[in-house]
Amino acid sequence: MRVGVVGATGYAGTEVLRLCASHPDLEVVVATGESNAGRRVAEHVVALGALYPSLVFAPTQAVFDADLDVVFLALPHGESQKLVPRLMAGGVQVVDLGADFRLKDPADYETWYGAAHLAPQLLDLSVYGLVERHRDELVGASLIAAPGCYPTASALALGPLLDAELIERTGVVVNALSGVSGAGRAPSDRLHFARMTGNAEAYGLLRHRHTPEIEQEIGAQLLFTPHLVPASRGMLVTAYGRATSRSLSTADALGVLRERYAHDPCIVVIDEPPTLKDPVGSNLCLVSARVDARTGWVVAMSSLDNLIKGAAGQAIQAWNVATGRGETTGLPMSGVTP
Repeated sequence: MRVGVVGATGYAGTEVLRLCASHPDLEVVVATGESNAGRRVAEHVVALGALYPSLVFAPTQAVFDADLDVVFLALPHGESQKLVPRLMAGGVQVVDLGADFRLKDPADYETWYGAAHLAPQLLDLSVYGLVERHRDELVGASLIAAPGCYPTASALALGPLLDAELIERTGVVVNALSGVSGAGRAPSDRLHFARMTGNAEAYGLLRHRHTPEIEQEIGAQLLFTPHLVPASRGMLVTAYGRATSRSLSTADALGVLRERYAHDPCIVVIDEPPTLKDPVGSNLCLVSARVDARTGWVVAMSSLDNLIKGAAGQAIQAWNVATGRGETTGLPMSGVTP
């Protein structure tokens, strides 16, 4: 399949390039990056030099001029919706790693992103690309909205427990830690090494834009607090919900997770709390849970690589399912240790 990657110079776009090179059915023929147009991929990202020794970044228009089967969009919010209608009108399948087609209600998009949606007619057509919760809907999808990294980690930890009505649907609390690559490639004072190293920072308090996405996916009221930590990659979520029964045990919660994910190759349910580092380098998500009988709280935990299972790997996983391929084709299935 002939592939275009728009926004290929950012961290998520670069990861799409890397993973496509390992996929037997994906051939990248166009990689765009406006500020780097005319520059070789191997110059911009030396780590990709052996995979793409001669590929040159092109302007965005190149995806409309080339004969492509699928385009992966790795753009800031607000940009994909300018391109998707034209791509789809040309019969191109689209996998959007951005936020533009995740929220089903255009009013929610305007509330949380501060602008009216430019292609609301496509929101019902888009399929949320969290394979473990939307596998059947993804089959044959022409527009895939790949979830954000925080919503992925949160929904995979909390979703089965809410589905089984083990925790209440109000007052759910999610605390999440992310490596700084989740903030994107653009430099800023906040991400400066001297400020970030040895530091940790909560941000987006009460109004983080992933809040409505998580609420939409798990069907619960949420208080979400993300944090940046001094790591390049990785994400660790610790979520809390009130148990619906005082007789609920940790064994019950873990049993629900194990049953729910028994046939999901990218989810590993573990007894011990997951760490931020263990899934880094893979398309895996590690999940676990605890029930505190003393306080009546359930603790749901997960960890993943924010650029793979939280972005590029998940996008390819969803595309695999949409096109009838093996779900894990081309995806790394083990973390990097140590």
